[in-house]
Amino acid sequence: MMRFAGGNSLKISSSDSLRDHFLLAMPGLDSGLFSGSITYICEHGEAGAMGIVINQPLDLSLGEIFDHLDIDCDPRFHDQPVLAGGPVQIDHGFVLHPKGEDSWDSSLGVTPKVQLTTSRDVLKAIACGEGPKDFVVALGYAGWSAGQLEEEIANNSWLTLPAENNIIFHTAVENRVAAAASALGIDMNLMSAEAGHA
Repeated sequence: MMRFAGGNSLKISSSDSLRDHFLLAMPGLDSGLFSGSITYICEHGEAGAMGIVINQPLDLSLGEIFDHLDIDCDPRFHDQPVLAGGPVQIDHGFVLHPKGEDSWDSSLGVTPKVQLTTSRDVLKAIACGEGPKDFVVALGYAGWSAGQLEEEIANNSWLTLPAENNIIFHTAVENRVAAAASALGIDMNLMSAEAGHA
């Protein structure tokens, strides 16, 4: 059963060294959800890291989520894909969107321009055309314990680069990895499992 929270703002305090960065899975990371993935890091600090995978569609549409939550929605959302945001709390929903003038019951300000919202009110607003115009809806998130992400990066599991909102919100899901890699001037298809990181 999927859930969107009612209230209780997200509060995570950290030093945020890779916040607002992309992680591109290196070829050596070739199994499971993270194979060929791009993850947007929402928090990263001494306590660990969390992010949302932004290119792995589930066999589930936004229209089905709205139906499940008994929210009437505009037909244009019926076929919009919902993403597998990561393997943690896969029954919880997360909405990544640009920060606007509206405030939501449970949001984390990732940057002054990007928010991660877990409350149902943002979905209701989106469904009736009053919410953020650009958004990514995902179930679950990716999480790393203290030092785990740094170790994985040192072991060449990930390529890191500053995030671009255009890739998150205006690039087709299937093109996001290539667009991010292109920003670094590389082609992920030509990389070996032993390559380093930026």
